[in-house]
Amino acid sequence: MNVQSLSGRWQFRQAGSAEWLPATVPGGVHTDLLALGRIPDPFVGDNEKKVAWVAEQDWEYRCRFAPADAVLAEEKVFLVCEGLDTLAEVSLNGQVVGAANNMYRRYAWEIKHLLRLGENELLIRFRSPVKFIQAEQAKRPLKGVPQAIEGSPHLRKAPCQFGWDWGPQLPPIGVWKEIRLEGRSAARLEDVHLRQKHGERAVTVSVAVAVERWNEAPLNLILRVASPDGHDVWEATAPVHERSATAAVAIENPQLWWPNGYGDQPLYDVEVALQQRGAAVDARRFQIGLRTIELRQEPDQWGKSFTFVVNGVPIFAKGSNWIPADSFPTRLQEGKGPGASLEQLIRDAAATHQNMLRVWGGGFYEEDVFYDLCDRYGILVWQDCIFSCSIYPLDRADFVNDVHREIVDNVRRLRHRASLALWCGNNEMEWGWEMWGWAEPDLTPEQRAALARMAEREWRVQMLLDAINNLQLLSDWRTLRDAYDRFFHVTLPGWLATLDPDRPYWPSSPSSNTPFHDVNGQRQGDAHYWEVWHGRKPFTAYREQFPRFMSEFGFQALPPLATIRTYADEPDWNMTSYIMEHHQKNAAGNGLIIAQMTENYRMPKDFPSLVYTSLVLQAEGIRYGVEHWRRHMDRVSGTLYWQLNDCWPVASWSSLDYFGRWKALHYAARRFYAPVLLSIEDDGTRMAVHVTSDLRRPWTGVVRWTLETLDGAALRSGEQAVQAAPLANTPVVELNFDAEVNEENRRRVLFVAELWSGEELVACNIATFAPTKHLELRKPTLNATISEQNGQLVIALTSDTLARFVELGLEGVDAVFSDNYFDLPAGRQRIVTTPLPTGWALAQAERALHIRSLYDAFA
Repeated sequence: MNVQSLSGRWQFRQAGSAEWLPATVPGGVHTDLLALGRIPDPFVGDNEKKVAWVAEQDWEYRCRFAPADAVLAEEKVFLVCEGLDTLAEVSLNGQVVGAANNMYRRYAWEIKHLLRLGENELLIRFRSPVKFIQAEQAKRPLKGVPQAIEGSPHLRKAPCQFGWDWGPQLPPIGVWKEIRLEGRSAARLEDVHLRQKHGERAVTVSVAVAVERWNEAPLNLILRVASPDGHDVWEATAPVHERSATAAVAIENPQLWWPNGYGDQPLYDVEVALQQRGAAVDARRFQIGLRTIELRQEPDQWGKSFTFVVNGVPIFAKGSNWIPADSFPTRLQEGKGPGASLEQLIRDAAATHQNMLRVWGGGFYEEDVFYDLCDRYGILVWQDCIFSCSIYPLDRADFVNDVHREIVDNVRRLRHRASLALWCGNNEMEWGWEMWGWAEPDLTPEQRAALARMAEREWRVQMLLDAINNLQLLSDWRTLRDAYDRFFHVTLPGWLATLDPDRPYWPSSPSSNTPFHDVNGQRQGDAHYWEVWHGRKPFTAYREQFPRFMSEFGFQALPPLATIRTYADEPDWNMTSYIMEHHQKNAAGNGLIIAQMTENYRMPKDFPSLVYTSLVLQAEGIRYGVEHWRRHMDRVSGTLYWQLNDCWPVASWSSLDYFGRWKALHYAARRFYAPVLLSIEDDGTRMAVHVTSDLRRPWTGVVRWTLETLDGAALRSGEQAVQAAPLANTPVVELNFDAEVNEENRRRVLFVAELWSGEELVACNIATFAPTKHLELRKPTLNATISEQNGQLVIALTSDTLARFVELGLEGVDAVFSDNYFDLPAGRQRIVTTPLPTGWALAQAERALHIRSLYDAFA
C-alpha cells in the first residue's frame, strides 16, 4: 500500500465568484476567511451575527496535485475522505466521483481510471447547510432546541454547530479531516475487530478480519502484540480463508489497564497485517489496554444499581460532560487554534481525579487523538451516539441507512479502545417524548392561519379542518414516536451487539431502560437533574436527590475576567449589557446566576468582584451535590457534572473555559473528587463528618474538628481516628452544637474539620451556621511567604480571621495552583504551589502575586 496525503494548501471560493483564495485543508470556510482577514473574529463582540452569511452560501474547494509514481503503480487507487462537512459533491478532472451528506462518515471512492499523469484537479462543492435544513424544515417541521437554527435534525451534522444554550450559531463548512490517495494491490483489510478474553493468569487477545481481495493468491494474517515497554512480543499467523481470518495470542502475567485513580494505564502495541508471498499488502496499528468492563445492574433495596465495574472492581464514576472544544474543530488539530488543546483539557480533567467523560450526543464522535489521550490518562468514555434533544426523521429508510453506515464507521474505529466504556443511543430524547410535550402535535403558522380564515366563514368548516389536520399531525407524531422506539430499542442496539458485543448499550440519557416510563427517575438507570438551574431551587435541593447515576447536573458561572476581556470591552462589563447577554446563550442565564448569588452572598461591589463571586457560587453549588452523592456511594454510582469545557468564550456551566483557564469549579473538583474525601453533612446545629474512599485498600487517619469563632477562638474541639473502608463511605463522627450555637452567635462561629494522615494535612472543610451572606466577616490579614523549590513557587498563607474562597493569581500568567478558591480558617497555614513561569525570578513572582477573598468582593 502507498499513501499520498492531499492535506495542506488548497484554494477556495464562494460559489459563483471568479476569485480563488488560499485555503488550508483540513479546515473550513470560516477559518480560511478569518486567516485572510475577510471576516472579523466570530468570537469577539457580536461578530457571530456579522458572519452568519458564511454558512448561508455555497462554497468550492480545489486542489491541484500530481499523483506519486508509487501510488499509480498500485492496482487500485482510492480517494479517501475521513470527514467532509457536510453536503459535498466531489469531482476529479471534471468527473463526479461521489457525494457526501454526513460529517461523521468516512468516504472512499475508487478513482484510478480518472487519474492523469502530471497535474490533476480535485474539486469539492459544498452546499449551504443552513439553506438545506431550512428547506427541509419548511417541508416537515421537526422539534429541536430553541437556541438553534431550525431544522438541524434533518442533517447529519453536529447539532450544536447550529446553536445551543452555550454555543453560537456558526455551522462550519469544509474538509474537516484528513484527505488522501491510497494505492492498493492484491487485498486490503476491510474490517479489524480486536477482542480480549481474560483468564486467571493470562489474557487472550484475538483478531477477526474481513478482507477485500483482488486476486486468489494465498494471503496470511499476522497478529503481533508488544508489551508496554516493548520487551516482550507475542505473534500469531493464520491463513485467510476467502475473505476472512482469525488469529489469537495469549499474554501471560498481563498488565491491566485501570481508570484514573485505580491503577496504571499500560498500553500494548498491536499490529495486524496481511501478507502475500512474504510481502505486506496492508497493515493496521492499534494501542490497547487489557481490562474487563461491565455495567452492573442488579436489584437492591432502592431499585436497581447502575455501576461500572472494571477488572472486577466497582468504580464510582467521577467526571463531567464533554462538548466539542472549538466551534471550528479543525483548529484543535496540531494546536492551531486560540483555545485550549485537547491534551490540556484531558490532562486537566485527570488532574482533578476525574475518571469518566461523557461525550455528549449534540457534538460529534471525537477524533482518534481524543481517545488516545483518554486511554493514556485513564479516562473512561461514555459515548453518546450523535442525537440530541430533537425529533429525527427515523421513519425514513434513507436516513436510517445513512446512520447505519455512520455507526459502522465509528464503532469499527473506536471499539478497541480501553477507555470506551459504553454506547448510549442519544441525549435526552426519550425524556423529551415523555416529559417535554413532544407528544402534543403542533400546528404550523400556515395551518393556524388557514384555519382562522376558515373560521371566519363557518365554524363547522373550522371543526372539520381542525380534526383533519390534527389527525394528520397525530399520525405523523405517532409515526415518529414509533420510529424512535424501534430505532433506539431495537435497531441501534442490534447493530451495536453485532459490531461491539463486549460493551454495554444504553438507549438514552437519561433513561430507566423501560421505554417512555420514569425516564428520569431514581430507581434505576441514569438521571439528569436541572431543578437547581432551570427550576431555581436552592443548592440544598441536591440532597433530596438519590439517583442511581447522575449523568448531568450543573450551574453556570461567568468565565474568568481575562477571558471576558477577549470578547467584551470594559464599557460592556455589565451583566445586562448587550455583549454580555450575547455571550450568554441561555436566555435567563445571567438572571439565574444573580438570583442564586443573592441567596448565598452579598452583592459584589463591582464587575470584577461579580465575576469572582459567580465563579465561587458555581463551585460551591456543584460541591454541595457531589459531596452528598459520594456520601451515598452505596446507592449512587457516579456523578458527571455539566460541563467540562467550552467551544468559545462564554458564560456557561463549564469548569474549564475556552482557553483552558481553571474556574473555581475545577479547583473544587480536585477537592470533591479526591480519592479520599472529607465532607460535612450539616443540618442546623448538627454536624456529621464523613470520609469517602475510592481506594482499593483500607485507609487510616485522624479527623480533628473545632467549633470556633471566625477569629479562631476554640469553643469546643476533638479528634477521631478514622478507619476508612475501601470503596465506601465511612461516617466518622456526628456532633450537635445546640448548647454552643444560638441565634446571637450563629453568624460569628463556624465548624472546621481537618483530615490528617500522620503529619500531612489531607483535607480541610468548613461549615457555617448561617448563610455566608450573613456571616460577620471582617477583612482578613492574609500573609504570604513565598519561596522557590525545584522550579516550583511555594506560597505559605496564613490569616488572622476566616478568609473564604481565597483566590491566588499571577498577573500576566494563566497559572494553575495546587489549590485555589479555598477556605482558610484563622490561625492555620495553607501551602500552595505553582510552577515558576519560565524566565521569571522569585522577585517577579512576588510582585505579580495577587490574593483576595470573598470579603474583598463586597467591602
